[in-house]
Amino acid sequence: MSNERKVEKTFVDLFAGVGGFRLGMEAAGHKCVGYVEIDKYARTSYTAIHQTEGEFEGHDITSISDDVIRSIGRVDIITGGFPCQAFSIAGKRRGFEDTRGTLFFEIMRWATVLEPETLFLENVPGLLSHDEGITFETILRKMDEAGYDAEWDCLNACHFGVPQSRERIFLVGHSRKGRRRKVFPIERCNEQANLERIKKINRINNHSQVLFSKSEEAFSFVQKTTCIPILSPEREEKRQNGRRFKTQGEPAFTITAQDRHGIIVSGELEGTGREQSNRVYSEKGLAPTLTTMQGGGQEPKVLLVREATKKGYAEAVKYDGINLSMPESETRRGRVAKQMTSTLDTGCQQGVVVEEMRIRKLTPLECWRLQGFPDWAFAAAAKVNSNSQLYKQAGNSVAVPVIVAIAENL
Repeated sequence: MSNERKVEKTFVDLFAGVGGFRLGMEAAGHKCVGYVEIDKYARTSYTAIHQTEGEFEGHDITSISDDVIRSIGRVDIITGGFPCQAFSIAGKRRGFEDTRGTLFFEIMRWATVLEPETLFLENVPGLLSHDEGITFETILRKMDEAGYDAEWDCLNACHFGVPQSRERIFLVGHSRKGRRRKVFPIERCNEQANLERIKKINRINNHSQVLFSKSEEAFSFVQKTTCIPILSPEREEKRQNGRRFKTQGEPAFTITAQDRHGIIVSGELEGTGREQSNRVYSEKGLAPTLTTMQGGGQEPKVLLVREATKKGYAEAVKYDGINLSMPESETRRGRVAKQMTSTLDTGCQQGVVVEEMRIRKLTPLECWRLQGFPDWAFAAAAKVNSNSQLYKQAGNSVAVPVIVAIAENL
């Protein structure tokens, strides 16, 4: 960012969620004058985190009339991470056939009424290729018809200080009536999320120092291994009733978005080399089956996580991220994220390999940290919402540091 004095610009926060866009915009010196969010739980978190008194508040964007929009007054920027499910692989990619996909046209209706100088939008990379590019072409054409020139870039959150691989398309529209300022390309960090940033994500009481760099020792092996069955307790107080362990041959506990289960299936096998390194596969496919390979000491060093690849598995060491979703899938790939997590979704079914090679599901606080939210923001939301909602809200949000980097160039 240049040393020139930044001018405060006003913005309205559409599809606001819990306010990730807002935090980034305000950090860059801009002022929010109103927000729109249909989900009542997200709105509850939003108002707990942000000072919204005197601002415009909207719920269902499709029910807000042009006259009501006009009453907001002058706005410099419209921000919006419009619903991505219609364009994502997970959402079946129905695009504008999905009612969520048509919400883009609501943004353009607001732009036509308010005539802001800038549109600042976010969506999944699948938007570019959906329907062989016709969908994105339609978006650009609608922006052009409304008097906006567009520029865009695909940015990954891991290049902006958070240890999460999260690629998103950011689209900026410049009104031809105003002064255009080139936004992209945005300067990335020289390195991906470094050691200290990764460690901070998991700094929770006894869960401190959960993520840090690998060592040479992590890749040494022996011929015989034993996997210890572990089910991490859901709460740090560890006072809940019921069993916390499953033994070999038993189905794993159900992995859900509400709890923090981790599994390692027990077993002892002979192996003769790296490619025959004591792999264990569950017969019923109830969960990704894991094995360990030991180094010179007694502590297991490497987990093999089943994947639909040529090798049949991916290696994970301590402090790697593990994607716990779709446990019965025989076609899933990319379960292991090296020294970071995979992209958070609304279920936030992400785990991390911790001490003694346990897999622990990330807590809601950690998921919010992975989106770049400050702890005070999470604390405010946690007072008014359940863990299941907090997981969902983290998965639906934007990575705040990426928003800051772009907003500083607006």
